[in-house]
Amino acid sequence: MLTYDAVIFDLDGTLTDSRPGIYACTEYALKKMGLPVPPEDTLRRFLGPPLAESFTKYCGMTEEQASYATDLYRERYIPIGWKENSVYPRIRALLSALKERGAYLAVATGKPEHTSVEILRYFGLLQYFDKVAGPTPGDLHADKGMLIRRVLPEGQKAVMIGDIAGDIKGAQDAGVDSIAALYGYGNREETLARRPTHAAETTQALCDLLCPDMPAPKGYFIALEGGDGCGKSTQGKALAERLAQFGYTVRRTREPGGCPIAEEIRKIVLAKEDGGMCAETEALLFAAARAQHVKEVILPAVKNGEIVLCDRFVDSSLVYQGIARGLGLDWVREINRVAYREGVPDVTLYLRMDHEAAMARRLAVSQPDRIEKAGDSFHARTEAGFEQLYREAPDRFLTVNAAQKPEEVTEEIFGKLFDRMTGEGVL
Repeated sequence: MLTYDAVIFDLDGTLTDSRPGIYACTEYALKKMGLPVPPEDTLRRFLGPPLAESFTKYCGMTEEQASYATDLYRERYIPIGWKENSVYPRIRALLSALKERGAYLAVATGKPEHTSVEILRYFGLLQYFDKVAGPTPGDLHADKGMLIRRVLPEGQKAVMIGDIAGDIKGAQDAGVDSIAALYGYGNREETLARRPTHAAETTQALCDLLCPDMPAPKGYFIALEGGDGCGKSTQGKALAERLAQFGYTVRRTREPGGCPIAEEIRKIVLAKEDGGMCAETEALLFAAARAQHVKEVILPAVKNGEIVLCDRFVDSSLVYQGIARGLGLDWVREINRVAYREGVPDVTLYLRMDHEAAMARRLAVSQPDRIEKAGDSFHARTEAGFEQLYREAPDRFLTVNAAQKPEEVTEEIFGKLFDRMTGEGVL
């Protein structure tokens, strides 16, 4: 059962954390005007109110100067700054739950309306909202109460959620209840002094207020696979950052490794000198490290609603030991039965790349480990092995041409991954 029929959100500091972009663009505008950059406690006050208001109030500008500063701010913000942003955890799931239960949703923000729409679209949130209201071109100031009234439906019990005192005042001016988002940017004392109807210390507390029967967050296990040098480490870092930007709690890990015991095994199996290690020992060590990793790290994190992003998993053992070392797929699957029984990835991201080009890329940046030194014919077999696994079960893979520029690989694979995750209810 919903607490309110209509829910109106502020944007910055309520739905998204836009602090990095706002700080950077404010500093950019002030430096171009030859003005000093104020300390962090003053910059923080730019988070929430309209820009022109902040420039006049906190930098002593005239309205004409504030208008010019706003133009300079947008000079950086339009191409770069608006993406220096992230969705707060649980917000996406909250919006989805409210919408599924029939709530009317809107945004009333001091950020320009067209920019707000683009931010909501980029982060996959626009679909949840019935209306968005913000200042239009030429507006230097925006009255929050007016913006709220612009999106307010008739005859419904409504609430406004915002992080600053002006949001609470706007709600009162519009005659609706208010929730102070105390996890945002606003001055806590000033915001509470406005006597909001409710206050939420965290986004989880906001969920509990608005939609008490929301399900717990759903975890998800992603494995990242491909030959040596295909860019797994680079893409793992980029994907973890992008997932966090979109509001997910991410646990990045790797194999072999990811926990103390498995990291010790990693030192043995990847040592530059193997001491005569046979293929069976290598495969069993990988399986032992994986068993510990699954039980100690992966399963608890997924159960806790986290997104686990793992650099290599069972497919690497199947390819490297089962196919390239010639031990056979059935035997490798058998020694990895703990992983198959308890830790199967929800999706595997496969970075496809010619093994010679990939190894050349790898050797250009650092010295090879024991397995990377196995020779061209070995790496040709690993490339063929990954292709074999993909042909046998294409539905469990998302693939990308890893020979593209790294940023192009990230954009393509994240687009596919985000669509798959949201389609499976991972919000």
